[in-house]
Amino acid sequence: MTFPLSARRLCVLLITAACAALVPAHAAVAHPFGPPSTAKVGADGNRVTLAWLPAEDDWVALGRSVGAFEAPTTAADTSLTGEQKLARSTAVRDYLLAHVGVTQAGRPCAAELAPLERLLAEGARFSFECPERVVDVDVRVGALADLHEAYRTMLTAETPAEPAKALLTAEADTRRLRFDPSATGGTSLVAPAVALVAVLGVLAALLLRRRRYSDVRA
Repeated sequence: MTFPLSARRLCVLLITAACAALVPAHAAVAHPFGPPSTAKVGADGNRVTLAWLPAEDDWVALGRSVGAFEAPTTAADTSLTGEQKLARSTAVRDYLLAHVGVTQAGRPCAAELAPLERLLAEGARFSFECPERVVDVDVRVGALADLHEAYRTMLTAETPAEPAKALLTAEADTRRLRFDPSATGGTSLVAPAVALVAVLGVLAALLLRRRRYSDVRA
């Protein structure tokens, strides 16, 4: 059966439109259902450090959402890589500082975001200065979850904490961590205990030696 030329063109246009509608929709929901992003957190004294590392396509989704890849305004901008555009975007930095945070007793810890030049390899590296020595703090990682509810972040404590791991989601993007005081600049009881045992051992040896010396003289 031979279609008229106009009918064949119409069929091609309809099929093309259908494919165009399906492909972006599939791409838009592909990366949220992949492996969760990771966030490594540690504590030392009054400071909390956190490194958030999403996948490369998740960085792309974040950059697009804040306009980091918009048309270049200068000739120099045309030669920038996608990673460089993300690193130089103030909108990306503002987004990260707004969606990642630490609070202590309900008070936010002062946040500092390191330069993002190696964000694909090192992620976004934060430092939070808290009012007091870090023991109990609430850690929030809500980045990407506002773009799609399926995004998740696996939070892992690099210094001893309870819990050692936690999965953060769009519905629960904050988790309270209790860090071991002896591992965050506090006074550990392990070293004094070891020292006490050593001292007792030396004293016992001296007493035993003195007793044997007395027995020999007698």
